[in-house]
Amino acid sequence: MTIRSLAIFATLGLSACTSAPTYYYTLVPTATDSARTNVAVPAFQFEMLPVRIPVQVDQPQVVVRQGSGALAILETERWSAPLADEFHDALASQMELKLGTRDLAGLPKIPGREVLSLQTDIRRFDSLPGQYALIDVVWSIGLRGNGEKSRSLTCSSVIRQPAGPGVQDVVLAHQQAIGQLAGIIAGTARNWSAQRGTGCP
Repeated sequence: MTIRSLAIFATLGLSACTSAPTYYYTLVPTATDSARTNVAVPAFQFEMLPVRIPVQVDQPQVVVRQGSGALAILETERWSAPLADEFHDALASQMELKLGTRDLAGLPKIPGREVLSLQTDIRRFDSLPGQYALIDVVWSIGLRGNGEKSRSLTCSSVIRQPAGPGVQDVVLAHQQAIGQLAGIIAGTARNWSAQRGTGCP
């Protein structure tokens, strides 16, 4: 084998080993972005139930819109966990901040105190770089315990946040949308748990 042939094979080998880096994203904001505020602790305990998410975007890769009907799966841009888990953890952490109490899902509850549960069904999770991030969520809160009959309230929220051109910009916009959703749900939960006649915002 000639020296020229060896050089060609070495070049091909280096090209095969070179690939675009993979980036990982999370919907959970950093601690500095979600600093705990002083809020009154509610009379109820809180638990966050699993999240349902559309199969179109429930991928390890970030899925973005291209035009009116096309979707693009970004192979090197990925979620750090399944998207349903990412949304669950992000919303749970924001709910803890808004309510001033921890998520006790799967943990023992204090006897004699009502438990407020939250279930979310995401109908749309749209990402359009350079334009917006949108979430369309049907959510249900339920209250049980303290010797009273269980009751529930089902509402829906559509939240759209402007987004920059990069994937990181879209992820940040989704974080902001989830924070806004948590504020809506937490406010509704406080009013609804205290006043039976109140409904959806």
